[in-house]
Amino acid sequence: MKKQHLRFYRNFIANLKATIKHPFFSILAAGIVLIMIQVLSLSGLIPPSIVEVFADLWIYIIVGLGFTLLLGYSGLASLGTAGFIGLGGYLMGYLLSGAGLPVFVVFILGILIAIFVGSLVGFISLRIEGMYLAIITLGLSEILVEIFKFATKFTNGFSGLAIERFTFLGKIMMQKDVYYIIVIVLVFTMFAVVNLVNSPTGRAMLSIKDSSSAAQAMGISVLKYRLLTFVLATVLAVIGGMLYMGYVRAIYPTEWSIGISLNVLAAVVIGGAKSIWGVSLGTIIIFGFERLILDPLNIQWLNNASMIINGLLIIIIVMFYPGGLIRLFKDLSNYFKKWMNWIIKKWRDYHYGEV
Repeated sequence: MKKQHLRFYRNFIANLKATIKHPFFSILAAGIVLIMIQVLSLSGLIPPSIVEVFADLWIYIIVGLGFTLLLGYSGLASLGTAGFIGLGGYLMGYLLSGAGLPVFVVFILGILIAIFVGSLVGFISLRIEGMYLAIITLGLSEILVEIFKFATKFTNGFSGLAIERFTFLGKIMMQKDVYYIIVIVLVFTMFAVVNLVNSPTGRAMLSIKDSSSAAQAMGISVLKYRLLTFVLATVLAVIGGMLYMGYVRAIYPTEWSIGISLNVLAAVVIGGAKSIWGVSLGTIIIFGFERLILDPLNIQWLNNASMIINGLLIIIIVMFYPGGLIRLFKDLSNYFKKWMNWIIKKWRDYHYGEV
């Protein structure tokens, strides 16, 4: 019986360790933590204003996960992210309040439009790469912003577009309800991205990033995977915009300048372009540092400190640690483990003699 109990205990510990190391476990754990933030807010332990900041951060992480497929796995530069987020927001606002369509139908139409726009940019990427592709996507984003400003029949121009009610399956959704939807979409997006990058599709994207000519020689379709990458990135940006509109309930054309696109790019570069946790960390630093740390201090000379800090981080990461902060933390963790193992070995040798 003792041997059976010991065997059961060892198997249990082994299975527990395997479960904890599985990437899906950490994603589910993160999802539970994010939900608990809203629960604690409803209990009065966290101010609602902080939860609003967190909701914005989770939306930008969704967008950043799409951008990491572009930059980290396909090596494609894009500065059109802000325009695509704004497109999602305005589609949600107009189709929901102006056209009176159900939320589910609005999401389907928004995804279909995102697929069309992403396919268009994907085809362009076959002829143009690097800086010129970034300029073209920036131009497309600026065209969208001008449409947001002057297509007043659909966007209400500079006055902004707002929605009074957000209903889903016949239920009026409050901000706290939309927060849960944002978390669910974020968790699902993380699952999807992890599966994608660890699949043959992810390896094909990396091969195209390393050398498109070599990838073509191996029979990998550059057209197929570039189209797929841009479509996925655009879909996630549009979904992020629709979630933003559902949560904030108002959108303005001046919000979607090139600054948003550059911040998303900076978040991916600083955090780590090949890690969902790196993207999450970078997004929290870029979009949350000022609102969560500096604004509560209310010190006037710190107003632009976040821009200075972000700029310094980008320079340091690009020059000395291209893998991002997540790679730095992993290396520090490995160094700490080696150091602890060395200490334990010395302690054992001292007490029990060298083996």
